[in-house]
Amino acid sequence: MELVVLGVSGSYPSARGACSGYLVRTAEANLWLDCGNGTLATLHEYCDPGDIDAVVITHEHPDHCADIYGLHVAWRYGLERSGLPVFAPSGAEQRLGALVSGWGGVFDWRVIEEAAPVEVKDARLDFRRTDHPIPTFAVEVSSDATRLIYTADTGPGWSVDSFPHGADLVLAEASYLHSDRRTNMHLSAHEAGEMARNSSAGALMLTHLWPTVDSTESLHEGSEAFGAPATLATPRLVTNV
Repeated sequence: MELVVLGVSGSYPSARGACSGYLVRTAEANLWLDCGNGTLATLHEYCDPGDIDAVVITHEHPDHCADIYGLHVAWRYGLERSGLPVFAPSGAEQRLGALVSGWGGVFDWRVIEEAAPVEVKDARLDFRRTDHPIPTFAVEVSSDATRLIYTADTGPGWSVDSFPHGADLVLAEASYLHSDRRTNMHLSAHEAGEMARNSSAGALMLTHLWPTVDSTESLHEGSEAFGAPATLATPRLVTNV
């Protein structure tokens, strides 16, 4: 399994950056986890949009879903194709669709159900509701005995322990430094590291940093709490899970 980071900025893009988006490639499947603003442009460098097998929208905040509109145009008017599976919270099809004149059958919208795994080619996706103001789902991607857990957005009231099998890599939001946390809607780097350590994760990658946060300090804080060196997600980083 391979993880390609398309964008990492929390809430709004940093200079020359993009918001949340990740391409997960297994032996057979190309999965796009969150399509935040700016991520479609980077996706083109690693995967033709027509080769995407499924999209996951963890929640309906724009920094996690805004580029669904660009993908819609590419599939509908460029590729002239339809039926792409999009896994999203209940009602997302209607709410997001209010900004366009109909989806035109381009997407096969599928409602995310907690603890109800789905399969896309050789990948298995499982979901858990996180601690965020609107319905938000962390996703576990497993294939050939390898597991990646992406926390999406969450506050400290949720943990990756809600997935029963552990993970080779936890891709965790780390919006703030612990001394400067602004809200319980998100995790600090310390909380992300502590959560990953308590779940016995094999590795930790920090993402979704607020654009003005010192990433070096964040990486140090997260690594210290994790008890091992963490990795900082950066656009175009490619990692074997």
